[in-house]
Amino acid sequence: MPVESIFPRLEPLLPRVQKPIQYVGGELNSQVKDWDEAEVRWALMYPDAYEVGLPNQGVQILYEILNEREGVLAERTYSVWPDLEKLMREHGVPQFTVDAHRPVGAFDLLGVSFATELGYTNLLTALDLAGIPLTAADRGDEHPIVIAGGHAAFNPEPIAEFLDAAVLGDGEEIVLAITEVVREWKAEGRPGGRDELLLRLASSGGVYVPKFYDVTYLPDGRIQRVAPNRPGVPWRISKHTVMDLDDWPYPRKPLVPLAETVHERYSVEIFRGCTRGCRFCQAGMITRPVRERSITTIGDMVETGLRESGFPEVGLLSLSSADHSEIGDIAKGLADRYEGTNTSLSLPSTRVDAFNITLANELSRNGRRSGLTFAPEGGSERMRKVINKMVTEDDLIRTVTTAYENGWRQVKLYFMCGLPTEEDEDVLAIADMARRVIQAGREATGRRDIRCTVSIGGFVPKPHTPFQWAAQCDHETVDRRLRALRDTLRQDKEYGRAIGLRYHDGKPSIIEGLLSRGDRRVGAIIRAVWEDGGRFDGWSEHFSYDRWVACADKVLADEPVDLDWYTTRERDEVEVLPWDHLDAGLDREWLWQDWQDALDETEVEDCRWTPCYDCGVCPTMGTEIQIGPTGRKLLPLSVV
Repeated sequence: MPVESIFPRLEPLLPRVQKPIQYVGGELNSQVKDWDEAEVRWALMYPDAYEVGLPNQGVQILYEILNEREGVLAERTYSVWPDLEKLMREHGVPQFTVDAHRPVGAFDLLGVSFATELGYTNLLTALDLAGIPLTAADRGDEHPIVIAGGHAAFNPEPIAEFLDAAVLGDGEEIVLAITEVVREWKAEGRPGGRDELLLRLASSGGVYVPKFYDVTYLPDGRIQRVAPNRPGVPWRISKHTVMDLDDWPYPRKPLVPLAETVHERYSVEIFRGCTRGCRFCQAGMITRPVRERSITTIGDMVETGLRESGFPEVGLLSLSSADHSEIGDIAKGLADRYEGTNTSLSLPSTRVDAFNITLANELSRNGRRSGLTFAPEGGSERMRKVINKMVTEDDLIRTVTTAYENGWRQVKLYFMCGLPTEEDEDVLAIADMARRVIQAGREATGRRDIRCTVSIGGFVPKPHTPFQWAAQCDHETVDRRLRALRDTLRQDKEYGRAIGLRYHDGKPSIIEGLLSRGDRRVGAIIRAVWEDGGRFDGWSEHFSYDRWVACADKVLADEPVDLDWYTTRERDEVEVLPWDHLDAGLDREWLWQDWQDALDETEVEDCRWTPCYDCGVCPTMGTEIQIGPTGRKLLPLSVV
């Protein structure tokens, strides 16, 4: 039976909402496949607005991989803004996909990619609009299987009651494996119903099904243990690691947005994983080991992606792009290929110690010379030892001086506030560093139009990092330190006007901390916040700290835990953490030792260039570091 498009019911509502174009679909490279010819149907969701969700690399890759498969259909859905949500409820219009405007509730699977925990309330809105029961226990055979992925899925416990399943790690291979399990189960006539399908997914050890695990608590509120509640379900669930990125050169046909989005470029992931060992960085810890794409595959992807999309910019993405073993050859080869065209190249923020002016000149050869972004993260030398960010202030000054001498006028520096062991003077040291940057630029150029922007975010301890045991800094302290930094810069007559300061207050970080290190009891808080109108918590204009605090107080009133217990409390070594049964490959003892090294201000080298220091990932996951150089060069494109 074909599923009808809900667009005839949606279209009359669109003139009454902001940015209606984000709901109409039809983007270049989007796909609409025949419903009846598909045996397995996926709805892929990024739980934020279209303008944030459409560029998401993970969703685009899975969308293309699934739609390449015969008998498989994948469409996309995004969070609708509150103005459209209200109208959809009034007119009985369900959550829909933007590709063919089919109701999300009609699909076999709803795959949700969480890059941040602040999208959890948006998941509940989508489920409710789709007519899917919020709680997994209330769903029947007719409802989609709701699966979470993305970095936040490495601790899915706060949303466990809303999920049927979660997947850890790289999605390219496991999404196809899940598809085959569903295809087989449907072909057999859906034996055993929803429960049997979930059991088949869980028994492989590659898919986490929360309902098959019971959590028991100690009288003081800590977790006693997490244990499987039926035979055939593994005690630990492992992450997935794609080992040869050259086998997965996606996206080949990137989606070109109709409405304005946060990134409008063709993005190529030049390598995955990072072993720099920054102790605050969950992404670096959970994506190990490093796996590089070859220079030739990168060149082929750029050629294909630009031809299929027409984007004017190529983003060379990874957690630390300048660390690719052939980054110089990649940048020069691409700059040579596209010289004289309107195609520009960009790197995300660059490590101070990996930056060189030759690389920067290649990247800016075909495009405008925009500002450079560096991320020292910690304001003082001591803090950078604590977080294992092995960059000295002198390194930074040398680098920015070279940049200013070569024509750059603007530098952006990114820091965090509220890091473990941080004192007031560590934050005020940011002002000294910014002053030195301006001074160095003026001396190097003899000009007064040198600018430095300081951008600061609140630190949130994350699961599967050495800081997972750390006490989060309370928001009052973070805000006080940031005000002191602002006042210090304002009072500086010599340099203050040349330094821009952007920062977020500490309150959203506390809620992100609750959601990132929470357990299953936090689910009731998320639901209460959503029922009270919580939406788009990642957007400052929609976020309400008071709402979250009130709901937490109410939900946890009879529990031995509270908001501070989840956030500003330090954990000890033996405490069972909510995600201990979810295996990112990192040895728990190694993480604890690295936490102790942080407290001792001891730095650890990058294992890409030094002997292995036993984090555990490679032997546990059966993986290995894959880096070049390949010795190849990008040849000029043939003239047609």
